[in-house]
Amino acid sequence: MKCRHCFTLLNHTFLDLGFAPPSNAYLSSEDLVKPEKYYPLKVMVCTQCWLVQTLDYARVDELFSQNYAYFSSTSVTWLAHAQTYTKAIIQKLQLNQNSFVIEIASNDGYLLKNFVTANIPCLGIEPTTGTAAAAEKLDIPVKREFFSEQLGKQLAASGKQADLIIGNNVYAHVPNINDFTRGLKAALKPDGTITLEFPHLMRLIEFSQFDTIYHEHFSYLSLYTVNRIFKAAGLRIWDVEELSTHGGSLRIYGCHFDDVRQTSQSVDKLLVEESQRGLQQLETYQNFQPEADKIKDDLLLFLIEQKRSGKKVVAYGAAAKGNTLLNYAGIKSNLIAFVCDAAPSKQNKFMPGSHISIVSPKKLQEEKPDWVLILPWNIASEIKQQNIQLAGWGTRFIIAVPKLEVNLCD
Repeated sequence: MKCRHCFTLLNHTFLDLGFAPPSNAYLSSEDLVKPEKYYPLKVMVCTQCWLVQTLDYARVDELFSQNYAYFSSTSVTWLAHAQTYTKAIIQKLQLNQNSFVIEIASNDGYLLKNFVTANIPCLGIEPTTGTAAAAEKLDIPVKREFFSEQLGKQLAASGKQADLIIGNNVYAHVPNINDFTRGLKAALKPDGTITLEFPHLMRLIEFSQFDTIYHEHFSYLSLYTVNRIFKAAGLRIWDVEELSTHGGSLRIYGCHFDDVRQTSQSVDKLLVEESQRGLQQLETYQNFQPEADKIKDDLLLFLIEQKRSGKKVVAYGAAAKGNTLLNYAGIKSNLIAFVCDAAPSKQNKFMPGSHISIVSPKKLQEEKPDWVLILPWNIASEIKQQNIQLAGWGTRFIIAVPKLEVNLCD
Protein backbone atom coordinates (compact mmCIF):
# COMPACT_ATOMS: atom_id res chain seq x y z
CA MET A 1 0.00 0.00 0.00
CA LYS A 2 1.08 3.56 -0.71
CA CYS A 3 0.53 6.63 1.45
CA ARG A 4 -2.87 8.23 0.86
CA HIS A 5 -1.31 11.68 0.68
CA CYS A 6 2.20 11.52 -0.81
CA PHE A 7 2.04 7.99 -2.33
CA THR A 8 5.22 6.78 -0.64
CA LEU A 9 5.36 3.00 -0.22
CA LEU A 10 4.37 2.08 3.35
CA ASN A 11 6.81 -0.27 5.10
CA HIS A 12 6.42 0.52 8.80
CA THR A 13 3.67 -0.63 11.17
CA PHE A 14 2.44 1.69 13.91
CA LEU A 15 -0.06 -0.74 15.46
CA ASP A 16 -1.50 -4.15 14.65
CA LEU A 17 -4.83 -4.92 16.35
CA GLY A 18 -5.48 -8.17 14.52
CA PHE A 19 -8.86 -8.64 12.85
CA ALA A 20 -12.11 -6.89 13.76
CA PRO A 21 -15.49 -5.99 12.27
CA PRO A 22 -16.25 -2.30 11.56
CA SER A 23 -16.75 -0.63 14.93
CA ASN A 24 -20.13 0.91 14.08
CA ALA A 25 -21.58 -2.24 12.46
CA TYR A 26 -24.03 -3.00 15.27
CA LEU A 27 -25.95 -6.25 14.92
CA SER A 28 -29.61 -7.19 15.20
CA SER A 29 -30.66 -10.50 16.75
CA GLU A 30 -31.18 -11.83 13.20
CA ASP A 31 -27.59 -10.89 12.31
CA LEU A 32 -26.19 -13.10 15.06
CA VAL A 33 -26.81 -16.24 12.99
CA LYS A 34 -25.23 -14.77 9.86
CA PRO A 35 -21.54 -14.51 8.90
CA GLU A 36 -19.90 -11.35 10.21
CA LYS A 37 -17.33 -9.44 8.17
CA TYR A 38 -13.91 -8.98 9.76
CA TYR A 39 -11.08 -6.88 8.34
CA PRO A 40 -7.45 -6.53 9.37
CA LEU A 41 -7.05 -3.54 11.68
CA LYS A 42 -3.48 -2.57 11.00
CA VAL A 43 -2.10 0.97 11.03
CA MET A 44 0.95 2.10 9.07
CA VAL A 45 3.08 5.24 9.21
CA CYS A 46 4.50 7.08 6.21
CA THR A 47 8.10 8.15 6.81
CA GLN A 48 7.85 10.87 4.16
CA CYS A 49 4.84 12.95 5.30
CA TRP A 50 4.20 11.11 8.62
CA LEU A 51 0.56 10.40 7.85
CA VAL A 52 -0.60 7.51 10.06
CA GLN A 53 -3.21 5.43 8.23
CA THR A 54 -5.12 2.17 8.24
CA LEU A 55 -4.46 -0.41 5.57
CA ASP A 56 -7.04 -0.40 2.77
CA TYR A 57 -9.53 -3.24 3.17
CA ALA A 58 -13.03 -1.99 3.98
CA ARG A 59 -15.00 0.17 1.54
CA VAL A 60 -16.31 3.49 2.82
CA ASP A 61 -19.93 2.63 1.92
CA GLU A 62 -19.66 -0.49 4.10
CA LEU A 63 -18.45 1.58 7.05
CA PHE A 64 -20.95 4.43 6.73
CA SER A 65 -24.08 2.61 5.61
CA GLN A 66 -27.71 3.73 5.66
CA ASN A 67 -28.03 2.14 9.13
CA TYR A 68 -25.17 4.14 10.67
CA ALA A 69 -26.10 4.35 14.35
CA TYR A 70 -24.05 7.25 15.72
CA PHE A 71 -26.18 10.29 16.60
CA SER A 72 -24.13 13.24 17.85
CA SER A 73 -26.98 14.71 19.92
CA THR A 74 -26.86 11.76 22.34
CA SER A 75 -23.99 13.42 24.24
CA VAL A 76 -24.88 16.45 26.36
CA THR A 77 -21.18 17.34 26.50
CA TRP A 78 -20.91 17.36 22.71
CA LEU A 79 -24.05 19.50 22.33
CA ALA A 80 -22.56 22.06 24.72
CA HIS A 81 -19.27 21.96 22.78
CA ALA A 82 -21.13 22.67 19.52
CA GLN A 83 -23.10 25.53 21.05
CA THR A 84 -19.96 27.17 22.48
CA TYR A 85 -18.18 26.86 19.12
CA THR A 86 -21.13 28.37 17.22
CA LYS A 87 -21.35 31.41 19.47
CA ALA A 88 -17.60 32.02 19.22
CA ILE A 89 -17.24 31.52 15.45
CA ILE A 90 -20.22 33.76 14.63
CA GLN A 91 -18.55 36.55 16.57
CA LYS A 92 -15.04 35.79 15.28
CA LEU A 93 -16.06 35.85 11.60
CA GLN A 94 -18.93 38.34 11.98
CA LEU A 95 -21.40 35.97 10.36
CA ASN A 96 -24.96 37.14 9.69
CA GLN A 97 -28.07 36.42 7.58
CA ASN A 98 -26.05 37.24 4.44
CA SER A 99 -23.44 34.58 5.21
CA PHE A 100 -23.48 30.92 4.19
CA VAL A 101 -22.25 28.00 6.30
CA ILE A 102 -21.59 24.41 5.21
CA GLU A 103 -21.02 21.57 7.64
CA ILE A 104 -19.55 18.35 6.28
CA ALA A 105 -20.73 15.23 8.12
CA SER A 106 -23.51 17.26 9.74
CA ASN A 107 -24.97 14.13 11.37
CA ASP A 108 -28.28 14.78 13.12
CA GLY A 109 -28.06 18.58 13.10
CA TYR A 110 -26.42 18.79 16.53
CA LEU A 111 -24.41 21.88 15.41
CA LEU A 112 -26.19 23.48 12.47
CA LYS A 113 -29.37 23.91 14.51
CA ASN A 114 -27.50 26.70 16.31
CA PHE A 115 -26.96 28.51 12.99
CA VAL A 116 -30.64 28.05 12.10
CA THR A 117 -31.57 29.65 15.44
CA ALA A 118 -29.22 32.55 14.62
CA ASN A 119 -30.88 32.96 11.17
CA ILE A 120 -27.64 32.21 9.34
CA PRO A 121 -28.21 30.22 6.10
CA CYS A 122 -26.57 26.81 6.18
CA LEU A 123 -26.32 23.44 4.47
CA GLY A 124 -25.45 20.06 5.89
CA ILE A 125 -23.58 17.41 3.91
CA GLU A 126 -24.49 14.00 5.35
CA PRO A 127 -24.63 10.64 3.52
CA THR A 128 -26.28 8.49 6.21
CA THR A 129 -30.07 8.35 6.04
CA GLY A 130 -31.15 8.23 9.68
CA THR A 131 -29.00 11.12 10.84
CA ALA A 132 -29.82 13.25 7.77
CA ALA A 133 -33.55 12.74 8.36
CA ALA A 134 -33.15 13.83 11.99
CA ALA A 135 -31.43 17.05 10.85
CA GLU A 136 -34.12 17.78 8.27
CA LYS A 137 -36.74 17.63 11.03
CA LEU A 138 -34.90 20.59 12.57
CA ASP A 139 -35.36 22.59 9.31
CA ILE A 140 -31.73 22.09 8.31
CA PRO A 141 -31.21 21.66 4.54
CA VAL A 142 -29.18 18.49 3.94
CA LYS A 143 -27.42 17.15 0.85
CA ARG A 144 -27.22 13.36 1.25
CA GLU A 145 -23.83 12.68 -0.29
CA PHE A 146 -20.23 11.99 0.63
CA PHE A 147 -18.18 15.17 0.28
CA SER A 148 -15.60 15.24 -2.50
CA GLU A 149 -13.79 17.58 -4.88
CA GLN A 150 -16.56 17.00 -7.41
CA LEU A 151 -19.25 18.02 -4.92
CA GLY A 152 -17.21 21.05 -3.86
CA LYS A 153 -17.02 22.19 -7.48
CA GLN A 154 -20.76 21.58 -7.93
CA LEU A 155 -21.54 23.75 -4.92
CA ALA A 156 -19.27 26.49 -6.28
CA ALA A 157 -20.88 26.32 -9.74
CA SER A 158 -24.34 26.68 -8.19
CA GLY A 159 -23.33 29.80 -6.23
CA LYS A 160 -23.04 28.01 -2.90
CA GLN A 161 -19.49 28.75 -1.87
CA ALA A 162 -19.28 29.15 1.88
CA ASP A 163 -18.07 31.84 4.24
CA LEU A 164 -17.47 29.03 6.72
CA ILE A 165 -16.95 25.30 6.12
CA ILE A 166 -17.08 23.14 9.26
CA GLY A 167 -15.83 19.58 9.60
CA ASN A 168 -15.96 18.10 13.10
CA ASN A 169 -14.47 14.61 13.40
CA VAL A 170 -14.81 13.88 9.69
CA TYR A 171 -11.29 14.55 8.34
CA ALA A 172 -9.95 11.31 9.84
CA HIS A 173 -12.86 9.39 8.28
CA VAL A 174 -11.98 10.31 4.70
CA PRO A 175 -10.39 7.59 2.50
CA ASN A 176 -9.19 10.07 -0.16
CA ILE A 177 -7.90 12.92 1.97
CA ASN A 178 -6.36 14.82 -0.98
CA ASP A 179 -9.62 14.81 -2.94
CA PHE A 180 -11.58 15.88 0.15
CA THR A 181 -9.19 18.77 0.82
CA ARG A 182 -9.38 19.97 -2.78
CA GLY A 183 -13.16 19.90 -2.32
CA LEU A 184 -12.81 22.22 0.68
CA LYS A 185 -10.88 24.69 -1.47
CA ALA A 186 -13.43 24.54 -4.27
CA ALA A 187 -16.40 25.18 -1.95
CA LEU A 188 -14.73 28.04 -0.04
CA LYS A 189 -15.32 31.72 -0.82
CA PRO A 190 -12.14 33.73 -1.60
CA ASP A 191 -12.09 35.16 1.93
CA GLY A 192 -13.79 32.20 3.60
CA THR A 193 -12.71 30.11 6.59
CA ILE A 194 -12.46 26.36 7.16
CA THR A 195 -12.52 24.89 10.66
CA LEU A 196 -11.73 21.22 11.12
CA GLU A 197 -11.65 19.33 14.40
CA PHE A 198 -9.92 15.97 14.68
CA PRO A 199 -8.20 13.90 17.39
CA HIS A 200 -4.57 14.91 17.72
CA LEU A 201 -2.08 12.12 16.97
CA MET A 202 0.33 13.60 19.51
CA ARG A 203 -2.22 13.04 22.30
CA LEU A 204 -3.17 9.59 21.00
CA ILE A 205 0.46 8.54 21.43
CA GLU A 206 0.98 10.40 24.71
CA PHE A 207 -2.08 8.85 26.39
CA SER A 208 -1.98 5.42 24.69
CA GLN A 209 -5.41 5.94 23.12
CA PHE A 210 -5.21 2.90 20.87
CA ASP A 211 -8.96 2.31 21.18
CA THR A 212 -9.60 5.39 19.02
CA ILE A 213 -8.19 3.35 16.13
CA TYR A 214 -10.84 1.63 14.03
CA HIS A 215 -11.67 1.05 10.38
CA GLU A 216 -13.87 4.14 10.12
CA HIS A 217 -10.80 6.25 10.94
CA PHE A 218 -8.65 6.10 7.83
CA SER A 219 -6.12 8.65 9.14
CA TYR A 220 -4.55 9.74 12.44
CA LEU A 221 -3.45 13.31 12.13
CA SER A 222 -0.74 15.64 13.36
CA LEU A 223 -0.64 19.35 12.63
CA TYR A 224 2.55 18.75 10.63
CA THR A 225 0.85 16.34 8.24
CA VAL A 226 -2.37 18.33 7.86
CA ASN A 227 -0.30 21.42 7.15
CA ARG A 228 1.37 19.53 4.27
CA ILE A 229 -1.97 18.29 2.92
CA PHE A 230 -3.46 21.79 3.02
CA LYS A 231 -0.47 23.32 1.23
CA ALA A 232 -0.70 20.72 -1.54
CA ALA A 233 -4.34 21.73 -2.10
CA GLY A 234 -3.62 25.47 -2.17
CA LEU A 235 -4.84 26.09 1.37
CA ARG A 236 -3.12 27.41 4.49
CA ILE A 237 -3.61 26.84 8.22
CA TRP A 238 -3.66 30.29 9.80
CA ASP A 239 -4.57 29.34 13.36
CA VAL A 240 -4.88 26.28 15.61
CA GLU A 241 -6.44 25.56 18.99
CA GLU A 242 -5.89 22.58 21.26
CA LEU A 243 -9.14 21.09 22.60
CA SER A 244 -9.89 18.61 25.36
CA THR A 245 -12.51 16.74 23.31
CA HIS A 246 -11.94 13.08 22.42
CA GLY A 247 -8.93 12.86 24.69
CA GLY A 248 -7.16 15.77 22.99
CA SER A 249 -8.12 17.28 19.62
CA LEU A 250 -7.07 20.11 17.33
CA ARG A 251 -9.27 22.75 15.78
CA ILE A 252 -7.50 24.19 12.77
CA TYR A 253 -8.51 27.35 10.93
CA GLY A 254 -7.84 27.23 7.19
CA CYS A 255 -8.07 29.68 4.31
CA HIS A 256 -6.91 30.01 0.71
CA PHE A 257 -3.11 30.09 0.52
CA ASP A 258 -3.02 33.74 -0.63
CA ASP A 259 -5.48 34.99 2.01
CA VAL A 260 -4.31 38.25 3.66
CA ARG A 261 -4.69 36.91 7.21
CA GLN A 262 -1.42 36.36 9.05
CA THR A 263 -0.53 32.91 10.33
CA SER A 264 -0.79 32.77 14.11
CA GLN A 265 2.28 32.02 16.24
CA SER A 266 0.30 29.11 17.74
CA VAL A 267 0.78 27.19 14.48
CA ASP A 268 4.59 27.36 14.55
CA LYS A 269 4.61 26.74 18.31
CA LEU A 270 2.66 23.49 18.00
CA LEU A 271 4.71 22.34 15.00
CA VAL A 272 7.84 22.73 17.12
CA GLU A 273 6.27 20.80 20.00
CA GLU A 274 5.28 17.93 17.70
CA SER A 275 8.83 17.74 16.40
CA GLN A 276 10.28 17.75 19.91
CA ARG A 277 7.93 14.90 20.89
CA GLY A 278 9.27 12.79 18.04
CA LEU A 279 6.37 12.86 15.60
CA GLN A 280 8.82 12.85 12.70
CA GLN A 281 10.89 9.99 14.15
CA LEU A 282 10.16 6.35 13.31
CA GLU A 283 11.13 5.14 16.79
CA THR A 284 8.16 7.00 18.31
CA TYR A 285 5.73 4.91 16.26
CA GLN A 286 7.54 1.61 16.70
CA ASN A 287 7.28 1.91 20.51
CA PHE A 288 3.48 2.16 20.60
CA GLN A 289 2.40 -1.50 20.29
CA PRO A 290 3.57 -2.50 23.82
CA GLU A 291 1.49 0.33 25.30
CA ALA A 292 -1.68 -1.04 23.70
CA ASP A 293 -0.86 -4.58 24.77
CA LYS A 294 -0.42 -3.54 28.41
CA ILE A 295 -3.85 -1.83 28.50
CA LYS A 296 -5.47 -4.92 26.99
CA ASP A 297 -3.72 -7.30 29.41
CA ASP A 298 -4.51 -5.21 32.50
CA LEU A 299 -8.20 -5.03 31.64
CA LEU A 300 -8.45 -8.75 30.91
CA LEU A 301 -6.78 -9.66 34.21
CA PHE A 302 -9.15 -7.37 36.10
CA LEU A 303 -12.26 -8.83 34.44
CA ILE A 304 -11.14 -12.41 35.06
CA GLU A 305 -10.48 -11.61 38.71
CA GLN A 306 -13.98 -10.14 39.09
CA LYS A 307 -15.57 -13.18 37.46
CA ARG A 308 -13.71 -15.55 39.79
CA SER A 309 -14.86 -13.42 42.74
CA GLY A 310 -18.49 -13.66 41.66
CA LYS A 311 -18.75 -9.93 40.83
CA LYS A 312 -20.95 -8.59 38.03
CA VAL A 313 -19.35 -6.27 35.47
CA VAL A 314 -21.29 -4.34 32.83
CA ALA A 315 -20.20 -1.58 30.44
CA TYR A 316 -21.59 1.84 29.57
CA GLY A 317 -21.46 3.45 26.15
CA ALA A 318 -21.63 1.38 22.96
CA ALA A 319 -18.96 3.57 21.42
CA ALA A 320 -16.72 2.68 18.48
CA LYS A 321 -13.66 3.01 20.73
CA GLY A 322 -15.25 0.47 23.06
CA ASN A 323 -15.59 -2.03 20.25
CA THR A 324 -11.90 -1.69 19.39
CA LEU A 325 -10.97 -2.37 23.01
CA LEU A 326 -13.35 -5.30 23.48
CA ASN A 327 -12.44 -6.99 20.21
CA TYR A 328 -8.68 -6.61 20.62
CA ALA A 329 -8.92 -8.04 24.12
CA GLY A 330 -11.28 -10.84 23.02
CA ILE A 331 -13.87 -9.86 25.65
CA LYS A 332 -17.31 -11.47 25.37
CA SER A 333 -20.50 -11.56 27.43
CA ASN A 334 -18.97 -14.06 29.85
CA LEU A 335 -16.88 -11.20 31.24
CA ILE A 336 -19.18 -8.22 30.57
CA ALA A 337 -22.89 -8.96 30.96
CA PHE A 338 -24.26 -6.12 28.81
CA VAL A 339 -23.57 -2.60 27.56
CA CYS A 340 -25.86 0.33 28.36
CA ASP A 341 -26.30 3.16 25.88
CA ALA A 342 -28.61 6.17 25.88
CA ALA A 343 -29.04 6.15 22.09
CA PRO A 344 -32.29 4.39 21.06
CA SER A 345 -30.66 3.62 17.69
CA LYS A 346 -28.24 1.23 19.43
CA GLN A 347 -30.54 -0.32 22.03
CA ASN A 348 -31.73 -3.90 21.49
CA LYS A 349 -28.76 -4.50 19.20
CA PHE A 350 -25.43 -6.23 19.79
CA MET A 351 -21.84 -5.02 19.77
CA PRO A 352 -19.96 -6.08 16.62
CA GLY A 353 -17.50 -8.89 17.21
CA SER A 354 -18.13 -9.41 20.94
CA HIS A 355 -21.93 -9.81 20.45
CA ILE A 356 -22.56 -8.26 23.87
CA SER A 357 -26.15 -7.00 24.09
CA ILE A 358 -26.87 -3.25 24.15
CA VAL A 359 -29.64 -2.14 26.49
CA SER A 360 -31.17 1.01 27.96
CA PRO A 361 -29.41 2.58 30.97
CA LYS A 362 -32.57 1.75 32.94
CA LYS A 363 -31.20 -1.80 33.12
CA LEU A 364 -28.64 -0.57 35.66
CA GLN A 365 -31.40 0.08 38.19
CA GLU A 366 -32.64 -3.49 37.83
CA GLU A 367 -29.27 -5.24 37.88
CA LYS A 368 -27.29 -3.04 40.32
CA PRO A 369 -23.91 -4.30 39.03
CA ASP A 370 -20.69 -4.29 41.07
CA TRP A 371 -18.69 -2.58 38.34
CA VAL A 372 -19.41 -0.38 35.31
CA LEU A 373 -16.69 -0.14 32.66
CA ILE A 374 -17.03 3.23 30.89
CA LEU A 375 -16.02 2.61 27.29
CA PRO A 376 -16.20 6.24 25.99
CA TRP A 377 -13.67 7.46 28.58
CA ASN A 378 -13.67 10.92 26.99
CA ILE A 379 -17.14 11.59 28.52
CA ALA A 380 -16.63 9.59 31.72
CA SER A 381 -17.53 12.56 33.94
CA GLU A 382 -20.82 13.05 32.12
CA ILE A 383 -21.71 9.35 32.42
CA LYS A 384 -20.83 9.20 36.11
CA GLN A 385 -22.91 12.29 36.82
CA GLN A 386 -25.91 10.88 34.95
CA ASN A 387 -25.71 7.70 37.03
CA ILE A 388 -24.93 9.22 40.42
CA GLN A 389 -27.56 7.02 42.10
CA LEU A 390 -25.31 3.99 41.58
CA ALA A 391 -23.14 5.12 44.48
CA GLY A 392 -25.86 4.14 46.93
CA TRP A 393 -25.75 0.59 45.63
CA GLY A 394 -22.00 0.30 45.97
CA THR A 395 -21.42 0.24 42.21
CA ARG A 396 -18.00 1.43 41.12
CA PHE A 397 -16.82 2.82 37.77
CA ILE A 398 -13.75 1.76 35.79
CA ILE A 399 -11.94 3.12 32.75
CA ALA A 400 -9.24 1.17 30.92
CA VAL A 401 -7.53 3.91 28.86
CA PRO A 402 -4.91 5.35 29.21
CA LYS A 403 -4.53 2.95 32.15
CA LEU A 404 -6.83 0.87 34.31
CA GLU A 405 -8.43 3.26 36.77
CA VAL A 406 -11.02 2.41 39.41
CA ASN A 407 -13.17 5.24 40.77
CA LEU A 408 -15.98 5.36 43.30
CA CYS A 409 -19.12 7.05 41.96
CA ASP A 410 -19.01 10.37 43.85
